[in-house]
Amino acid sequence: MGNAQKTVGFIGLGTMGREMALNLMRAGFAVRAYDVRREAIDDLAAQGATPAASVADAAGSADIAITMLPDTPHVEETVYGEGGLLASPPAGRLIVDMSTISPVAVRRMSADLRSVGVDFLDAPVSGGPIGAKKATLSIMVGGDADAFGRAEPFFRGMGTTVTHVGESGAGQAVKLCNQLVCGLNIQAICEAIALGRASGVDLDQLRKVLLGGSAASWMLENLGPAMIAGDSAAGFRIDLMLKDLRLVQEQALSLAVPLPGISLVTNQYLEARAHGEGVNGNQALFRVYDRMTNQASS
Repeated sequence: MGNAQKTVGFIGLGTMGREMALNLMRAGFAVRAYDVRREAIDDLAAQGATPAASVADAAGSADIAITMLPDTPHVEETVYGEGGLLASPPAGRLIVDMSTISPVAVRRMSADLRSVGVDFLDAPVSGGPIGAKKATLSIMVGGDADAFGRAEPFFRGMGTTVTHVGESGAGQAVKLCNQLVCGLNIQAICEAIALGRASGVDLDQLRKVLLGGSAASWMLENLGPAMIAGDSAAGFRIDLMLKDLRLVQEQALSLAVPLPGISLVTNQYLEARAHGEGVNGNQALFRVYDRMTNQASS
């Protein structure tokens, strides 16, 4: 069966979800699009998606339902709420959540959906808005191996690195490890820029040199220029990163794993939000260092 004969019920058309749904359409899948914001549905409809009036309408006749939502309660409402996916599963009996949410909640939803004959995969992504737009996301998937095989063609329409990492909840556990590294990496870049600025070195040259050596990273490549320019335009927002860091700490506490580094960077993210940076992109963490060093960004 070709992609054009397969239908995706896509629920959640935010910064990431919109681009992911568009890439599925470009890959030849039919998309039934739903979001709580009517304007988001209309935007996708104008580009060829079929507008859906509800979660049930999006999923009902679909081969697969995909959710891409901000936090655990939003996914739980989509599954358990009136007209939700538990009561109105997709025809293909396959649901994939690509949000970043609690591994505990994932396992509970998976068990409840399995009881009515529906497979549920947790498949969070890494790569941010840039990766979502370019269809180069890294997708880490937890759940049944056979269900993964059924979902893999859809994943290939949105990402380039697609990995089945284990049983239900494993995708989220890997994603939380990813966010731990990202948070600490962003903090390290902020500190390097703060030290370089105070030392009087050219920050663009500093970044170029660091990119040529062992300090190179995706964050330095993609967020470094915005930090140096003082550009805090929203990409992956401070508020969303704080949500992810909260999930990291909840998971660590439940397993008695000390994470002193992530505790520090979480406090810095909280400081950024307290100064009105919550709606700005991750790179706005550099403003914490502006305030600590009493220097304006160059």
